[in-house]
Amino acid sequence: MTTLLIIALFLPLFPLSVVLNGALAQLREPVARCVLLLAWPQLGVALLQLAPHAVPHYVVPWALATAGFYALRLLTVRDMGQWAGFLATSALALTWALAAGGADRAELHAFAFWFSLPAALVALLARPLARRFGAAYAGLQGGLIGSLPRLSGMLALTVLAAVATPPFPGFFALLNLLHRLDWSGALGVLAIWLVWGWAATKLLQGFIFGAEAAMPSGDIGRTPSLAYAGVLGAFVIAGLYLTGGGL
Repeated sequence: MTTLLIIALFLPLFPLSVVLNGALAQLREPVARCVLLLAWPQLGVALLQLAPHAVPHYVVPWALATAGFYALRLLTVRDMGQWAGFLATSALALTWALAAGGADRAELHAFAFWFSLPAALVALLARPLARRFGAAYAGLQGGLIGSLPRLSGMLALTVLAAVATPPFPGFFALLNLLHRLDWSGALGVLAIWLVWGWAATKLLQGFIFGAEAAMPSGDIGRTPSLAYAGVLGAFVIAGLYLTGGGL
């Protein structure tokens, strides 16, 4: 039990999930948040493989409850960095359900990566927004699609990847998870997935749509835009290759 509680710090289960989100709150630099979101869950999966016992099935309801709790919290969050942390917490908690379903080590590492990378990229996008507007808060400056089309496009694509829309790898990872769960667990995951989509819509409405921002500001350069597009493109290709494009 002690081993599982330690692992629950890295593959967050409530209330131990406050450690990850507390660390993210203390890191003001988006790059540091990005690195933490990428490395933290991989440590959890590595520790899970060293556990002396298999993941007990009673952890699955705990994981689903954690994922659902943080999915609902997404609906009230305006800060982009915090939004990325809550989404990562919600998604990474589902790793426990996959482990309890008999997934191997490679599947678990991949699952954690498919959800941590887009969340890390969302956190990283807080940097150019904070530089232009002082903070990356949804609703602070709406209508960015008119004044910052490249940044808006990258934000939209990254958020869609983060909430597991096709053809991004998270979509196929969740399909794999659904196949391993009983009907009640599958319904829980589908409900969480629906809330993610709702939260993504609210976030994008607060940044991209609405009245155009009155504050003039320069868009991000073409090089960062191409770099982001390249990362997302490689992400999609890797996901389709490794998951078989639909299992």
